[in-house]
Amino acid sequence: MTALMEIRDAGRTFNAGGKSVTAVKSMSLVFPGDSPRLITLAGESGCGKSTLALMALGFLAPTSGQVLFEGQDIATMADRHRRQFRRSVQAVFQNPFEVFNPFYRVDHTFHLALRQLGMDRRSSEARQAVEGVLARVRLDPQRVLGRYAHQLSGGQLQRIQIARALLLKPRVLVADEPVSMIDASLRILVLRQLVEIKEQLGVSILYITHDLSTALQISDELLIALNGEIVERGDPLEVVTRPRHPYTGMLVRSVPSSDPNDRWTSEIPDTPR
Repeated sequence: MTALMEIRDAGRTFNAGGKSVTAVKSMSLVFPGDSPRLITLAGESGCGKSTLALMALGFLAPTSGQVLFEGQDIATMADRHRRQFRRSVQAVFQNPFEVFNPFYRVDHTFHLALRQLGMDRRSSEARQAVEGVLARVRLDPQRVLGRYAHQLSGGQLQRIQIARALLLKPRVLVADEPVSMIDASLRILVLRQLVEIKEQLGVSILYITHDLSTALQISDELLIALNGEIVERGDPLEVVTRPRHPYTGMLVRSVPSSDPNDRWTSEIPDTPR
């Protein structure tokens, strides 16, 4: 079966001031076409993980390798297929406060999505669709619609980002550090929602993070990135408890814990770790 999405030996080099900087040397991953999968790409700042996310979204073209969606190279897609790709692969970015235009109410982000769907934003169908995706992320429409971004918390804005993406009925969600800038208690809620989106809606997710704890708790596959390359991949529990690459071992040892007897767990906790 053709893979839903495949990143095949993708690399990205930037040229500036007569010099070349390689952000991604070569990275590969596959989302199968027959079942949803949550793949985590973890590593320190500067390892290339966010650059890979931008290539997966089609915002950056790889300078080597390919990004394939349903077997087609997104760099050479016909316009009709490219529009479908744009709807099918959606993003959740790290900083929710930078996503929303402060001059518009948050409703505006849904209006843009409704326009892509060809729906009249004033119709009852559109209203029900927006209320449905807000309910999916545990938000009361009456408490968030009609408000400006500065009137809402980071956790609310991040969940509105997710709701907007779900409105377009995506097949892949690229979540770049989606919980790093929200309160610890809300991180657990958002992580649970990502798992629900995969399991209940059948959406595959690329989760970008530097946090091995959350990676272990929600992932089907864990990839470790270093200097623009993937140096280790596999079952998340296997990777963190029996790391093969020295860098992975260093990441594992750097995770803080207040309990010296604490053990890694693949369950999302009821309270923050």
